[in-house]
Amino acid sequence: FVLVTVFLSTLTPKFYVALTGTSSLISGLIFIFEWWYFQKYGTSFIEQVSVSHLRPLIGGVENSPPVPGFSANNGENETNRQSLSECKVWRNPLNLFRGAEYSRYTWVTGKEPLTYYDMNLSAQDHQTFFTCDTDSLRPSDTVMQKAWRERNPQARIKAAYQALELDNDCATAYVLLAEEEATTIIDAEKYFKQALKAGETVYRKSQHCHPQNSQHEAHLRRDTNVLVYVKRRLAMCARKLGRIKEAVKMMRDLMKEFPLLSMLNIHENLLEALLELQAYADVQAVLAKYDDISLPKSAAICYTAALLKARAVSDRFSPETASRRGLSTAEINAVEAIHRAVEFNPHVPKYLLEMKSLILPPEHILKRGDSEAVAYAFFHLQHWKRIEGALNLLHCTWEGTFRMIPYPLEKGHLFYPYPSCTETADRELLPTFHDVSVYPQKELPFFIHFTAGLCSFSAMLAVLTHQFPELMLGFALVWCPQQPLG
Repeated sequence: FVLVTVFLSTLTPKFYVALTGTSSLISGLIFIFEWWYFQKYGTSFIEQVSVSHLRPLIGGVENSPPVPGFSANNGENETNRQSLSECKVWRNPLNLFRGAEYSRYTWVTGKEPLTYYDMNLSAQDHQTFFTCDTDSLRPSDTVMQKAWRERNPQARIKAAYQALELDNDCATAYVLLAEEEATTIIDAEKYFKQALKAGETVYRKSQHCHPQNSQHEAHLRRDTNVLVYVKRRLAMCARKLGRIKEAVKMMRDLMKEFPLLSMLNIHENLLEALLELQAYADVQAVLAKYDDISLPKSAAICYTAALLKARAVSDRFSPETASRRGLSTAEINAVEAIHRAVEFNPHVPKYLLEMKSLILPPEHILKRGDSEAVAYAFFHLQHWKRIEGALNLLHCTWEGTFRMIPYPLEKGHLFYPYPSCTETADRELLPTFHDVSVYPQKELPFFIHFTAGLCSFSAMLAVLTHQFPELMLGFALVWCPQQPLG
């Protein structure tokens, strides 16, 4: 101790300046890294390392994960199953065309709107929809089976042309060219019309084929998938080209012809087209069928229902007047519908109110997540703007939802608790240049506060030592007084 005090008493103020400055620099770098890690992954790096690596070394015992199927009661089992289903990634019903829309965005901005994870999911979808075990019987289908697995877009397009050389009625080859080679919606529609002609021919042959075995069923299922996909995309082309009534008729016919394929969510395409026509009675009729407690919900269903309720009162709504006289029955219904929609997906209002900038929607969405909010607002913002006062009513009432569910990860009001997996999945689905919306907002970890405080304190000491060296040296000697050597 004596040697230490003698050593400290001989140090000059420059040493203390260097010491505190270095300490401030190191703690500042740690703070910057912690902040970056938290923004990217939503957790503290130091805490993660402590829990994952240091805790087992010092004898800490990690909680064992619950075994599926062995919860305390059936209610917990049901909640877990619902949570897992809500974290499922769905194909975006209104996804854009790669060649005619996504690629054009890349040419103009130099940014990639789709992530590798999103495109990989689409490749898996294409293999599921457009391939089957009997593809080896037709050379063109064999080529297309390889084409859907290709990562390089040019290689896929080249394979599609090879398949057409083998069979000019290869519908899936036209589908690939429409999605990826066509640079305008008009060109994409031409390819899809060729795909429709070829697909209907093959579908009729599959229907009248006599052998009823598993291979025939797989072949018929594949041909059905191709036909439904082509008709849906043709309806979307008509919608984008301004032929709204034609698009609505095509969607209605498709839903009548294949009623069992409701999981494809064609009704969401129909809802958007009907809103563009301002056929609100027809929109209400579609909602009456699909906004059912037994059917899966979506932002399109919940927010369209809220929009129709808001439409009845929004043009006369005034927050000042409502605070004086109270809400009418119609206004209460509209506010409750908005609260219901916001509880289902709390990310949507900021996009509708233009508090956050929109990007091109991904090809897949996570229900109740930011990806679904982007996809909904991208297509439906114009419909909210068209109804006078609707956005004003939303602006005045949407935040009231959070007072009803103060702990959304633990308990919901009208829906199951908000799933905690949305942030991770949305970061995989949305491009890196997009600021992913997180709900509920996470508190900053302790170590970010700690490193920020340490950095500030050591920086303050460095400045004081540099400005008042004699005074700070006196303080140092007070804290470490020199001991007599005798």
